[in-house]
Amino acid sequence: MEDVKEMHEGKPSVNTDAAFKADAPDTPADCAPIANIPSDDAPSGTAAPDDTVLSDSPDSDLGNYMDTPAGDEPAAAEAERKIILRCESLSKSYGEVRALDGISFEIPEGKIIGLLGPNGSGKTTFIKIVAGLLTADSGRVTVDGHEIGVESKAIVAYLPERNSIPEHFTVNDAIDFYATFFNDFDKARAEKMLGDLRVDKRQKIKSLSKGTKEKVQLVMVMARRARLYILDEPISGVDPAARDYIIGTIINNYSPNSSVIISTHLISDIEKVMDGFIFLKYGRIACIGTPEGLEKSLGKTVDEYFREVFRC
Repeated sequence: MEDVKEMHEGKPSVNTDAAFKADAPDTPADCAPIANIPSDDAPSGTAAPDDTVLSDSPDSDLGNYMDTPAGDEPAAAEAERKIILRCESLSKSYGEVRALDGISFEIPEGKIIGLLGPNGSGKTTFIKIVAGLLTADSGRVTVDGHEIGVESKAIVAYLPERNSIPEHFTVNDAIDFYATFFNDFDKARAEKMLGDLRVDKRQKIKSLSKGTKEKVQLVMVMARRARLYILDEPISGVDPAARDYIIGTIINNYSPNSSVIISTHLISDIEKVMDGFIFLKYGRIACIGTPEGLEKSLGKTVDEYFREVFRC
């Protein structure tokens, strides 16, 4: 429960408006040149303009990176979205191993982003830095304008890959714990979701199946009224039917002024709800874009392209 204990109390504030940008390093040889993938508004087969949804240029304006399909949202409204997460030249090493190598990007509110990459790509390191559980060696991260610390932790809801709820807790104990530690925890919301799952709140966590434990922990996280939800492998241990419920829970329980980052290897299950994706490789950004832009340019899904980029 240490991860959860460290994520407590503080007061959110509102960040100023900013356009989405991403600073990506040189494109790896096995990753298609992402600057050639057109935006949603560009004709198929043409190079993307400077405001492309995908780019490998450090100075490119990626204000339309998170753009919805044409006609769904006015460009002016999209440009006014507040930046929830800003990451600038972030680096982290473990001895001689460079886990993150100067990555930079921004994520606006109201979006679901897939943070994708193989084991060892830096995903978990990045997630823990944003959650305030690790300290970067260099660079800067802000959440809704707050440096990582008490105030950022108060508005970040973090779901770790492994269950962090003590086994001796009952489900009711878990509800009380989260309600005590997080001012934005909505107890009624949690109880409704648990009721939908038909979870007996008197049961101890240790008596639940692996899949039910994961669902209970997800409920605890999504019952918060957070600004940024970070979900590390939220559907890895559950059956396909339960995955649909979990994905639905994510979609239905985050607000338009918050965003969700999902790290997963089960890309085909979540790409239908992703507004954008980031590929990490050896601690650097390999590709960044939208499922729609990728489909228009290469005729491939995010899952298909992922398998090409990271083929062994």
